[in-house]
Amino acid sequence: MFLPPLPLPLWESIIRVALLEDLGTAGDITTQSLLRPGQSLQATFRARESGVLAGLEGARLAFAQLDPHSLFTPHMQDGASVKPGDVLATISAGAETVLAGERTALNLLSHLSGIASTTAQVVKAVEGTKARVCCTRKTLPGLRAVQKYAVRAGGGSNHRFRLDDAILIKDNHLALAGGDVVHALQAARSHAGHLVSIELEVDTLAQLEAALTCAIADAYLLDNMPPATLRTAVEMIGGRAIAEASGGITPTNAAQIAATGVDILSLGWLTHSVKALDIGLDID
Repeated sequence: MFLPPLPLPLWESIIRVALLEDLGTAGDITTQSLLRPGQSLQATFRARESGVLAGLEGARLAFAQLDPHSLFTPHMQDGASVKPGDVLATISAGAETVLAGERTALNLLSHLSGIASTTAQVVKAVEGTKARVCCTRKTLPGLRAVQKYAVRAGGGSNHRFRLDDAILIKDNHLALAGGDVVHALQAARSHAGHLVSIELEVDTLAQLEAALTCAIADAYLLDNMPPATLRTAVEMIGGRAIAEASGGITPTNAAQIAATGVDILSLGWLTHSVKALDIGLDID
């Protein structure tokens, strides 16, 4: 799988904020108290459990922003499957750089690899169906670009990045429009540019039936529907728009939901509540 790299500026601002948060106003006083002049270190990143790797560029920058002359050598690539004991990368730099950047590098690498690993599990669960596994905007503040990158590293796809990417009419928007799905869709289409897609969230088949009469939506978000209802909804849409299932999807039930014929499985928890992959940094 070819994984296009994330533009460097999207990493840099995140790493800078993380380092400033960690260094405080005096830096790493523990290392300063033990450091011998000119002391250098080499350390190795190793996987401690199986999963999918993501975030190497962030780990590199955790040291490069402290010392541009630090030497970070990746031994694997983002998107690669890893197993316990695999060497992921090495870092050679002054001892203060290695130890001051260690936590920022590990936090990001472990978190993003956790996202990639969990995404890969769900992607594997729906193999043999047409469904794509997708994340949402339920990302941690400031980390959206890299969390969505990690989803791609795990073989998943991305939903909207921002509110201005597309129009997504959800339940609170429908309340704003008086609960009338046709009125909401017509208003959205009159406002949207010709390249802007419109998606409508529906909770019931009755809402979907009403929306289909005006044939405006490019996609329907079928929210918290059981598999039998999803199957009926897919038949009603009949390929005229994208069918997206959302709500309560897990690695255990993903295959059953994908088998209903939906095009997209969207999972908010992929980015906001996954378990980090256990990765260690050991001094050689």
